[in-house]
Amino acid sequence: MGRHASPSTTDSRRGWRPPLVPLIAALAVVVLIAGGLVWWLAGSDDGSGGGCDETQAVRVTVAPEIAPVAQELLAGNSLDGCVTADVTPEDPLQTAAALRAGAETGLPDVWVPDSSIWPAQVEGAALESTGSMATSPVVLATSRAAAEDMDLLDPTPVWLDVVVAALTSGRSLPTADLTGSARQLGITLSVEQTGNGVEVSDEELAASLGLARSGATVEEVRSASIAGEVDAGVWAASEQDVLASHQAGDSQMIALYPEGGSAYLDYPVLRSGDAEDDRRLAVDAVVAALTSDEAAEAVRAAGFRDADGNAPEGAGPDTGTQESAPERLPMEPEAAIAAIEQANRVLAPSRLLAVIDTSRSMEAPAAGGTRISLAVDAARTALAGLPDEYSVGLWTFAYQVNGTDDHVERVPLRALDADVDGRSQRETLAGALDGLAGSLTAGGTGLYDTALAAVRAAREEYQEGAVSSVVLLTDGTNDDDAQGISLQGLIDTLRSEADPERPVQIVGVALGPETDLVALQQLCEATGGRAYDAQDPGDLQGVLFDAIRQR
Repeated sequence: MGRHASPSTTDSRRGWRPPLVPLIAALAVVVLIAGGLVWWLAGSDDGSGGGCDETQAVRVTVAPEIAPVAQELLAGNSLDGCVTADVTPEDPLQTAAALRAGAETGLPDVWVPDSSIWPAQVEGAALESTGSMATSPVVLATSRAAAEDMDLLDPTPVWLDVVVAALTSGRSLPTADLTGSARQLGITLSVEQTGNGVEVSDEELAASLGLARSGATVEEVRSASIAGEVDAGVWAASEQDVLASHQAGDSQMIALYPEGGSAYLDYPVLRSGDAEDDRRLAVDAVVAALTSDEAAEAVRAAGFRDADGNAPEGAGPDTGTQESAPERLPMEPEAAIAAIEQANRVLAPSRLLAVIDTSRSMEAPAAGGTRISLAVDAARTALAGLPDEYSVGLWTFAYQVNGTDDHVERVPLRALDADVDGRSQRETLAGALDGLAGSLTAGGTGLYDTALAAVRAAREEYQEGAVSSVVLLTDGTNDDDAQGISLQGLIDTLRSEADPERPVQIVGVALGPETDLVALQQLCEATGGRAYDAQDPGDLQGVLFDAIRQR
């Protein structure tokens, strides 16, 4: 309850000259625009030392690996005093979901994802591409000793042969999230474009994913590659990932550049939204900084190639990379979307019962809104990032909100593309979420009783082959009456009722510092789940997005 703080054509005709008047007019426009920007950046100084009437804050969301470069370029005096930039590192998939959902808070003015495949999936959002901040070819990474042992050097064979060599030698070939990793999608598309021209069937993809899961994780293979282990596996990386490992210290990791070329991460710089007047000029200033010659130099120093593909600093055999840029294979958004859709068909579908705390404490101010408004915004973003193959339902809970029950079912568990009275389940859930702020209840929080009821309900609706989870979001502690189950009673019951044939895990999300995180962890672990901590309410969207996407 209750007691928890409340991304000219040149005319070849010899002697042709452009019409003079239109040319002068066009130059005038350019000069006026550029002059206006310079005048504005200079603080509209009319000689009186007036400076800016108002400082414009620009929200910049970037792929995590390029965030340090963006922060350095936009920090302190890098921009004029009229502009400040708030740089947030964020998974591009999460940003795309937030843009699709039309989240009320936290949307960027400028977005730099790792690949143009993500903005191509955002329908309805005003996104304008302004160029590229950096590039990095997708590679297969392993240790130098492992590559030599598999005979993959001088030259490296085509993509498919590298994969086959890794698998036949018994090495791990872990697969990152096919629906959310541009690197993994780049590998998939590169294999297809340089292979035998036969598309991978759903059955073949399912078999390869099963094989990938049977070995070491991506992090374990990465660590073995850095350490130079001869039996290290092979994993999907970017050239910059490899260079960064050498910049960070002693590393034996190398990049394999298979014959035939590579797909590239292209780090597009995108304006988001319809900024006008002074705000548009502020966004222009940030965009100019991220696409400048200084930015090109900075990204090369950080292990990226610049927008033109020029080699990063340190590229060469000593860092397991090469100076020459591999042939660039197309990474078309349509092909990437098709690969994502296939992965969603093949991967085990998820059935999620979202259970959200609606006790009165959720109206407490947090991160420019309230806890419940942040929870709703985060849930809408997570919902927008889920495929139609998912099934999702919604409960809320407080204290005796449905007779003597502490929970109420808002939307039954259904596939997101299911028809519900002429609307999709996805739309029905979005509508129900919008109404939660007006349904907060005083009097207590039956957290433990609700957790047990949710697990039992999810088990009753279990479907073979699906991953069933209860996603429980709360901002406090169990605050129930004497008839409510205790924490130990809940843990014992969850363990005794566990059914290996119908497993259901609790994924807990703790919102704010008043949450009893230890208790939440214990009840989640009793079901084989885990708890996520969002003590800073501003972290909730990222935490909930990660939690809900677990399969």
